[in-house]
Amino acid sequence: MEEQWVNFGTVMVKFWLHIDRDEQLRRFRARENTPHKKWKITQEDWRNRENCDRYKEAVDEMLSRTSTAYAPWTIVEANCKLYARIKVLRTVIRCIKDRL
Repeated sequence: MEEQWVNFGTVMVKFWLHIDRDEQLRRFRARENTPHKKWKITQEDWRNRENCDRYKEAVDEMLSRTSTAYAPWTIVEANCKLYARIKVLRTVIRCIKDRL
């Protein structure tokens, strides 16, 4: 499907935003302690965090099986939100320029 989209002129850009466990924990705790962000964190988030190793395996498999020359994944180091946003924007701009 992605190959067909690219063949029809779509600029395909895929991102995986990676946050390490320590940063995830810091963000979870910050959400719990910030009244207007409490809604962003649930017991489901904490439960899912326990499966981190299994999710890492699944992500590694997803990236290896679905990254192609015409639709590659860009892994974004996202512990720093500013850095992540800039990398995403630069990647999108580069991909559009390359396609033009």
